[in-house]
Amino acid sequence: MKDSESSLDIPEQEPCAFCDYLSGVRPFTVLYRDDLIAVLVTREQRGIGHLLVLPARHYPTLLESEPNERHSMMDTLAWAAAAIDAAFERPGIAVWQNNGTAAHQAIPHLHFHIAGTLSGGGTDFGDVPELTVEQTDQIAAQILAAIHIAPDLRSTPR
Repeated sequence: MKDSESSLDIPEQEPCAFCDYLSGVRPFTVLYRDDLIAVLVTREQRGIGHLLVLPARHYPTLLESEPNERHSMMDTLAWAAAAIDAAFERPGIAVWQNNGTAAHQAIPHLHFHIAGTLSGGGTDFGDVPELTVEQTDQIAAQILAAIHIAPDLRSTPR
């Protein structure tokens, strides 16, 4: 499907999985949420402590974002990176984001991936096992415990 505002081909998915997670229609681990931004613990852990940072409002790509959403997403990405570092002490943290099917975007709701590097370095873009919500809840608990210990991370992302 072509995005009416740009030349990007946008993946089709009805209903939107992320909107279903945020509304509680489908179970998912939500680490943080406010009026603008949410942080989810993805069930496909491609790195250590792999999180998704996304707007609460549904839109497909970065091109449709508003300035206040972009600022909040960047602040939240920095907070998430610090939280992953505090919880897992990784030697690197990867951040990536895809716009359009040609860039391998699979869900038509803007989202950023952020994860600590794997033991051998980098992240895994191959097939990874899908964790249960209970397992992602455990990852969230580990991150929240590290935030509790690190005084500079106790405040919310914004």
